[in-house]
Amino acid sequence: MSSDAKPKKSLVLNAFAMMTSGHQSPGLWRHPDDESWRFNEVSHWVELAKLLEKGKFHGIFIADVLGGYDVYRNSLDPAKISGAQWPTNEPLSVIAAMAAATESIGFGVTASTTYEQPYHFARRLSTVDHLSKGRLGWNIVTSYLDSAARNLGFTEQPKHDERYVQAEEYLKVIYKLLESSWRDDAVKLDRASGIYTQPDLVRPINHNGKFFTVPGPHICQPSPQRTPLLLQAGTSRAGKQFAAQHAEAIFVSAHAPEVCAKNIAEVRELAKSQYGRDPRNIKVLALVTPVLGRTEQDAQAKLADYRKYASHEGALALFGGWTGIDLDKYGDDEELRHVESNAVRSTVEGFARFSPKTAKWTKHTIAEHVAIGGNGPIFVGTPSQVADSLEAWVDEADVDGFNFAYALFPQSFKDIIELLVPELRSRGLFWDDYAVPGGTYRENFYQKPGQSGPLDEHVASSYRWKAGVPSEQHVIQD
Repeated sequence: MSSDAKPKKSLVLNAFAMMTSGHQSPGLWRHPDDESWRFNEVSHWVELAKLLEKGKFHGIFIADVLGGYDVYRNSLDPAKISGAQWPTNEPLSVIAAMAAATESIGFGVTASTTYEQPYHFARRLSTVDHLSKGRLGWNIVTSYLDSAARNLGFTEQPKHDERYVQAEEYLKVIYKLLESSWRDDAVKLDRASGIYTQPDLVRPINHNGKFFTVPGPHICQPSPQRTPLLLQAGTSRAGKQFAAQHAEAIFVSAHAPEVCAKNIAEVRELAKSQYGRDPRNIKVLALVTPVLGRTEQDAQAKLADYRKYASHEGALALFGGWTGIDLDKYGDDEELRHVESNAVRSTVEGFARFSPKTAKWTKHTIAEHVAIGGNGPIFVGTPSQVADSLEAWVDEADVDGFNFAYALFPQSFKDIIELLVPELRSRGLFWDDYAVPGGTYRENFYQKPGQSGPLDEHVASSYRWKAGVPSEQHVIQD
């Protein structure tokens, strides 16, 4: 290796799942080898956690939505019929069972700042962080479906930037509750004196803001991480500013690395220049769907088999929810790069730029691209070929790891563990074991024993009421 060559990254690998059937590949629940339809069974999730921990995955990232995909055809029926993220269960509820069957793997759970009171949510976070011995992560979202808004007391989603203003205040309340309300050593469990919790070491937070009024104190004692590992997925202007301050991991989804590279660089620069953070401490994970075979022909045959079961109607339902665009308005053979709508043209041109061999882009072409892997690339081939593609993303987009979506559940993950992981290890790209076996999500994420709470440079750490610090010396930030 030349003296100016970059050292290889030890990749962060997450499994990408959802408490639904199919997730990013609608219709694949019909495949005889798929078990994603078992998402209602706790054993389904426990088996997954044990499988992935055996493969030394850093974490399982469970996505979530609060409404159905009803933009396409102005109807929920395509999602209902195809099982396009419908029905969907609440993800936090299953983490304790998964944690009880494992020791080291982390669990990232999606929850929205738009539709739940922070006091209530902080209690749920602390509870599950306790039960998992500190292996919880929170994927912070502001939501994007109007169907969710209508079911939660709104006529439509609050405006995009306003949701981020609310999210900023939400995070302040969460930090105050989790980090400032209790001193580290508030719980005494002193049987001789009869003192369970020393009363002057638990304080109200007295938050009174634009969106939330929370006097406190937090109802739970400090959990192993206090603040769970913070994950985020927004790449809008407001989303990048939010990520630069709060995110420890960022999820990106695009069909090519050059789409992500500029956004990733901007977030890292903002983190450094505005918030004094080391840009390397924000880990970026890209969505990919590997289809692996021992030979290229084997992998291509698998993909051809999967495509027989993929639902184009389900894909168009997902596309409608993600973009707000109803492609049912256009004809079967209509070239979408020539329609009047700027939003449709720009979205479709984004797809076309990275699939130049596709001569014509109709709604069916879009469906074909989205039906397996969603809004991320499919890497098809031998372990060596797929590893080459992953390395290209690391080199070109500066990502730190990957969110692996599945075509078949759990077979896609079994293929990754059996075929791809050994190849990554042989290239020095993946660890042999957890950095801190039995440790917290954050300790293993940063490979730093003892780093259960946020890094000192992170805004959350400035809220922490440390053991031994008198009340008058620790002011709860506003």
